[in-house]
Amino acid sequence: MVELEKRLAVRLLQRTTRRLSLTEEGQLFYARSKELLAELSEAEDEITSRNAAASGLLRINAPFTFGVLHLAPLWGEFLQQQPKVQLDVTLADRLVDLVEEGYDVAIRIAALGNSTLVSTRLATTRLVLCAAPPYLQRHGAPTHPSQLTGHAVISYSYFSTRDEWHFQGPHGPVSVKTQPCFHTNNGDTCRAAALAGQGIILQPSFLVGADLASGALVELMPEWSADEFGIYAVYPTRQHVSPKVRLLIAFLKEHFAQSGARW
Repeated sequence: MVELEKRLAVRLLQRTTRRLSLTEEGQLFYARSKELLAELSEAEDEITSRNAAASGLLRINAPFTFGVLHLAPLWGEFLQQQPKVQLDVTLADRLVDLVEEGYDVAIRIAALGNSTLVSTRLATTRLVLCAAPPYLQRHGAPTHPSQLTGHAVISYSYFSTRDEWHFQGPHGPVSVKTQPCFHTNNGDTCRAAALAGQGIILQPSFLVGADLASGALVELMPEWSADEFGIYAVYPTRQHVSPKVRLLIAFLKEHFAQSGARW
Protein backbone atom coordinates (compact mmCIF):
# COMPACT_ATOMS: atom_id res chain seq x y z
CA MET A 1 0.00 0.00 0.00
CA VAL A 2 2.86 2.39 0.80
CA GLU A 3 4.37 1.74 -2.63
CA LEU A 4 1.01 2.43 -4.26
CA GLU A 5 0.65 5.69 -2.35
CA LYS A 6 4.14 6.71 -3.49
CA ARG A 7 3.31 5.93 -7.09
CA LEU A 8 0.02 7.85 -6.95
CA ALA A 9 1.49 10.64 -4.81
CA VAL A 10 -1.57 10.62 -2.55
CA ARG A 11 -2.42 9.19 0.86
CA LEU A 12 -4.98 6.41 0.58
CA LEU A 13 -5.11 5.38 4.26
CA GLN A 14 -5.29 7.25 7.50
CA ARG A 15 -3.11 5.37 9.99
CA THR A 16 -3.22 5.51 13.76
CA THR A 17 -1.97 3.10 16.39
CA ARG A 18 -5.52 1.76 16.79
CA ARG A 19 -7.02 1.67 13.29
CA LEU A 20 -6.77 2.21 9.59
CA SER A 21 -9.35 4.15 7.56
CA LEU A 22 -9.65 5.25 3.95
CA THR A 23 -9.04 8.86 3.02
CA GLU A 24 -11.37 10.55 0.53
CA GLU A 25 -8.90 9.67 -2.23
CA GLY A 26 -8.70 6.13 -0.91
CA GLN A 27 -12.47 5.73 -1.00
CA LEU A 28 -12.57 6.98 -4.60
CA PHE A 29 -9.72 4.68 -5.61
CA TYR A 30 -11.38 1.69 -3.92
CA ALA A 31 -14.78 2.31 -5.56
CA ARG A 32 -13.29 2.71 -9.03
CA SER A 33 -11.06 -0.34 -8.62
CA LYS A 34 -14.08 -2.40 -7.56
CA GLU A 35 -15.95 -1.31 -10.70
CA LEU A 36 -13.00 -2.20 -12.94
CA LEU A 37 -12.60 -5.64 -11.35
CA ALA A 38 -16.32 -6.31 -11.88
CA GLU A 39 -16.04 -5.28 -15.54
CA LEU A 40 -12.97 -7.50 -15.95
CA SER A 41 -14.84 -10.43 -14.43
CA GLU A 42 -17.79 -9.81 -16.76
CA ALA A 43 -15.48 -9.67 -19.78
CA GLU A 44 -13.81 -12.94 -18.75
CA ASP A 45 -17.23 -14.60 -18.35
CA GLU A 46 -18.30 -13.38 -21.79
CA ILE A 47 -15.18 -14.68 -23.51
CA THR A 48 -15.44 -18.00 -21.68
CA SER A 49 -19.11 -18.43 -22.55
CA ARG A 50 -18.46 -17.73 -26.23
CA ASN A 51 -16.13 -20.70 -26.34
CA ALA A 52 -18.43 -22.89 -24.24
CA ALA A 53 -21.29 -24.96 -25.54
CA ALA A 54 -24.82 -24.00 -24.52
CA SER A 55 -26.63 -26.93 -22.95
CA GLY A 56 -29.24 -27.84 -20.38
CA LEU A 57 -32.67 -26.55 -19.43
CA LEU A 58 -33.37 -22.89 -20.18
CA ARG A 59 -36.42 -21.51 -18.35
CA ILE A 60 -37.97 -18.41 -19.94
CA ASN A 61 -40.92 -16.27 -18.90
CA ALA A 62 -42.65 -13.84 -21.27
CA PRO A 63 -45.90 -11.85 -21.53
CA PHE A 64 -48.64 -13.96 -23.08
CA THR A 65 -49.48 -12.07 -26.27
CA PHE A 66 -45.92 -11.01 -27.09
CA GLY A 67 -44.79 -14.56 -26.45
CA VAL A 68 -47.34 -15.99 -28.88
CA LEU A 69 -46.98 -13.39 -31.63
CA HIS A 70 -43.30 -12.55 -31.62
CA LEU A 71 -41.37 -15.19 -29.67
CA ALA A 72 -43.07 -18.50 -30.49
CA PRO A 73 -42.00 -18.36 -34.18
CA LEU A 74 -38.34 -17.98 -33.08
CA TRP A 75 -37.89 -20.95 -30.77
CA GLY A 76 -37.42 -23.49 -33.55
CA GLU A 77 -34.56 -21.50 -35.09
CA PHE A 78 -32.91 -21.03 -31.69
CA LEU A 79 -33.06 -24.76 -30.97
CA GLN A 80 -31.57 -25.51 -34.38
CA GLN A 81 -28.64 -23.28 -33.47
CA GLN A 82 -28.38 -24.69 -29.93
CA PRO A 83 -29.42 -28.36 -30.15
CA LYS A 84 -28.19 -29.21 -26.64
CA VAL A 85 -30.57 -26.69 -25.01
CA GLN A 86 -34.02 -27.68 -23.77
CA LEU A 87 -36.55 -24.85 -23.55
CA ASP A 88 -39.18 -24.38 -20.85
CA VAL A 89 -41.25 -21.34 -21.87
CA THR A 90 -43.97 -19.98 -19.59
CA LEU A 91 -46.33 -17.23 -20.75
CA ALA A 92 -47.94 -15.02 -18.11
CA ASP A 93 -48.76 -11.34 -17.88
CA ARG A 94 -48.05 -11.14 -14.15
CA LEU A 95 -44.65 -10.00 -12.88
CA VAL A 96 -42.68 -13.09 -11.90
CA ASP A 97 -39.83 -13.33 -9.40
CA LEU A 98 -36.98 -14.76 -11.45
CA VAL A 99 -34.94 -16.00 -8.50
CA GLU A 100 -37.82 -17.27 -6.38
CA GLU A 101 -39.53 -19.04 -9.31
CA GLY A 102 -36.36 -20.32 -10.95
CA TYR A 103 -36.38 -18.54 -14.31
CA ASP A 104 -33.15 -17.95 -16.21
CA VAL A 105 -34.52 -15.11 -18.35
CA ALA A 106 -37.73 -13.06 -18.49
CA ILE A 107 -38.99 -10.82 -21.27
CA ARG A 108 -40.50 -7.65 -19.84
CA ILE A 109 -42.30 -4.80 -21.57
CA ALA A 110 -42.02 -1.79 -19.30
CA ALA A 111 -40.30 1.42 -18.39
CA LEU A 112 -37.79 -0.28 -16.11
CA GLY A 113 -37.00 1.58 -12.91
CA ASN A 114 -34.47 0.72 -10.25
CA SER A 115 -33.98 -3.02 -10.10
CA THR A 116 -31.46 -5.55 -8.90
CA LEU A 117 -31.97 -7.39 -12.19
CA VAL A 118 -29.79 -6.92 -15.27
CA SER A 119 -31.61 -5.89 -18.45
CA THR A 120 -30.87 -5.79 -22.18
CA ARG A 121 -33.15 -3.82 -24.49
CA LEU A 122 -34.40 -5.86 -27.44
CA ALA A 123 -36.95 -3.53 -29.08
CA THR A 124 -39.45 -0.74 -28.44
CA THR A 125 -43.24 -0.55 -28.52
CA ARG A 126 -45.80 2.20 -27.91
CA LEU A 127 -49.35 2.28 -26.64
CA VAL A 128 -51.88 3.12 -29.36
CA LEU A 129 -55.39 4.47 -28.82
CA CYS A 130 -57.62 2.86 -31.43
CA ALA A 131 -61.07 1.55 -32.37
CA ALA A 132 -62.82 -0.20 -35.26
CA PRO A 133 -64.49 1.83 -38.05
CA PRO A 134 -68.00 0.52 -37.21
CA TYR A 135 -67.70 1.81 -33.64
CA LEU A 136 -66.49 5.20 -34.87
CA GLN A 137 -69.32 5.40 -37.39
CA ARG A 138 -71.85 4.89 -34.59
CA HIS A 139 -70.25 7.06 -31.90
CA GLY A 140 -67.81 9.40 -33.63
CA ALA A 141 -64.10 9.76 -32.95
CA PRO A 142 -62.80 11.65 -29.90
CA THR A 143 -60.53 14.59 -30.70
CA HIS A 144 -59.30 15.24 -27.14
CA PRO A 145 -58.49 12.81 -24.29
CA SER A 146 -61.16 14.40 -22.08
CA GLN A 147 -63.82 13.12 -24.52
CA LEU A 148 -62.95 9.51 -23.66
CA THR A 149 -65.20 9.74 -20.60
CA GLY A 150 -68.18 9.73 -22.97
CA HIS A 151 -67.04 6.63 -24.89
CA ALA A 152 -67.16 2.87 -24.35
CA VAL A 153 -63.68 1.98 -23.18
CA ILE A 154 -62.18 -1.50 -22.94
CA SER A 155 -59.65 -1.48 -20.09
CA TYR A 156 -56.57 -3.65 -19.53
CA SER A 157 -56.47 -4.61 -15.85
CA TYR A 158 -52.68 -4.84 -15.55
CA PHE A 159 -52.01 -1.20 -16.43
CA SER A 160 -50.16 0.32 -13.48
CA THR A 161 -52.52 3.33 -13.66
CA ARG A 162 -55.58 1.09 -14.13
CA ASP A 163 -58.37 3.21 -15.70
CA GLU A 164 -56.49 6.50 -15.65
CA TRP A 165 -54.89 7.01 -19.05
CA HIS A 166 -52.07 9.48 -19.67
CA PHE A 167 -51.28 11.34 -22.87
CA GLN A 168 -48.71 13.87 -24.03
CA GLY A 169 -50.10 16.39 -26.50
CA PRO A 170 -49.47 19.68 -28.25
CA HIS A 171 -50.03 21.65 -25.04
CA GLY A 172 -48.47 19.26 -22.53
CA PRO A 173 -49.58 16.21 -20.54
CA VAL A 174 -53.21 15.26 -19.93
CA SER A 175 -54.65 12.50 -17.72
CA VAL A 176 -58.19 11.22 -18.02
CA LYS A 177 -60.13 8.89 -15.73
CA THR A 178 -61.92 6.57 -18.14
CA GLN A 179 -65.17 4.78 -17.35
CA PRO A 180 -64.70 1.30 -18.85
CA CYS A 181 -67.58 -0.86 -19.92
CA PHE A 182 -65.27 -3.86 -20.01
CA HIS A 183 -62.24 -4.91 -17.91
CA THR A 184 -59.89 -7.75 -18.85
CA ASN A 185 -56.39 -8.87 -17.89
CA ASN A 186 -55.61 -10.01 -21.44
CA GLY A 187 -54.57 -7.83 -24.36
CA ASP A 188 -55.93 -10.25 -26.97
CA THR A 189 -59.37 -9.91 -25.40
CA CYS A 190 -59.09 -6.11 -25.58
CA ARG A 191 -58.17 -6.38 -29.26
CA ALA A 192 -60.99 -8.82 -30.05
CA ALA A 193 -63.54 -6.58 -28.37
CA ALA A 194 -62.30 -3.56 -30.30
CA LEU A 195 -62.39 -5.47 -33.60
CA ALA A 196 -65.99 -6.40 -32.80
CA GLY A 197 -66.83 -2.69 -32.55
CA GLN A 198 -67.40 -2.75 -28.79
CA GLY A 199 -65.25 0.24 -27.87
CA ILE A 200 -61.89 2.02 -27.68
CA ILE A 201 -58.68 0.36 -26.52
CA LEU A 202 -55.20 1.51 -25.53
CA GLN A 203 -52.89 -1.35 -26.46
CA PRO A 204 -49.27 -1.85 -27.54
CA SER A 205 -48.37 -1.47 -31.18
CA PHE A 206 -46.83 -4.96 -31.30
CA LEU A 207 -50.39 -6.29 -30.74
CA VAL A 208 -52.46 -3.96 -32.96
CA GLY A 209 -49.89 -3.00 -35.61
CA ALA A 210 -51.22 -5.39 -38.25
CA ASP A 211 -54.81 -4.27 -37.59
CA LEU A 212 -53.84 -0.63 -38.03
CA ALA A 213 -52.03 -1.46 -41.28
CA SER A 214 -55.07 -3.32 -42.66
CA GLY A 215 -57.58 -0.69 -41.52
CA ALA A 216 -59.40 -3.11 -39.20
CA LEU A 217 -58.53 -0.65 -36.42
CA VAL A 218 -58.00 3.11 -36.70
CA GLU A 219 -55.56 5.08 -34.56
CA LEU A 220 -57.25 7.91 -32.69
CA MET A 221 -55.78 11.31 -31.81
CA PRO A 222 -52.28 10.53 -33.18
CA GLU A 223 -51.15 13.99 -32.04
CA TRP A 224 -51.71 12.76 -28.47
CA SER A 225 -49.06 10.14 -27.67
CA ALA A 226 -49.37 7.60 -24.87
CA ASP A 227 -46.55 5.73 -23.16
CA GLU A 228 -43.65 4.11 -24.98
CA PHE A 229 -41.96 1.04 -23.49
CA GLY A 230 -38.78 -0.89 -23.97
CA ILE A 231 -38.92 -4.64 -24.54
CA TYR A 232 -36.20 -6.14 -22.37
CA ALA A 233 -34.56 -9.44 -21.59
CA VAL A 234 -33.89 -9.46 -17.85
CA TYR A 235 -31.80 -11.90 -15.83
CA PRO A 236 -30.61 -12.02 -12.23
CA THR A 237 -26.91 -11.09 -12.40
CA ARG A 238 -24.04 -10.08 -14.66
CA GLN A 239 -21.65 -12.48 -12.96
CA HIS A 240 -21.14 -15.97 -14.35
CA VAL A 241 -23.90 -15.72 -16.96
CA SER A 242 -24.32 -19.16 -18.47
CA PRO A 243 -23.66 -19.70 -22.20
CA LYS A 244 -27.31 -20.66 -22.82
CA VAL A 245 -28.55 -17.33 -21.37
CA ARG A 246 -25.94 -15.23 -23.14
CA LEU A 247 -26.58 -16.94 -26.48
CA LEU A 248 -30.36 -16.57 -26.13
CA ILE A 249 -30.07 -12.83 -25.51
CA ALA A 250 -27.65 -12.43 -28.42
CA PHE A 251 -30.06 -14.40 -30.65
CA LEU A 252 -33.06 -12.24 -29.70
CA LYS A 253 -31.11 -8.98 -30.07
CA GLU A 254 -29.95 -9.98 -33.54
CA HIS A 255 -33.44 -11.03 -34.65
CA PHE A 256 -35.16 -7.83 -33.52
CA ALA A 257 -32.36 -5.66 -34.90
CA GLN A 258 -32.64 -7.34 -38.32
CA SER A 259 -36.43 -7.05 -38.34
CA GLY A 260 -36.23 -3.37 -37.37
CA ALA A 261 -38.70 -4.11 -34.60
CA ARG A 262 -40.14 -0.85 -33.39
CA TRP A 263 -43.86 -1.43 -33.71
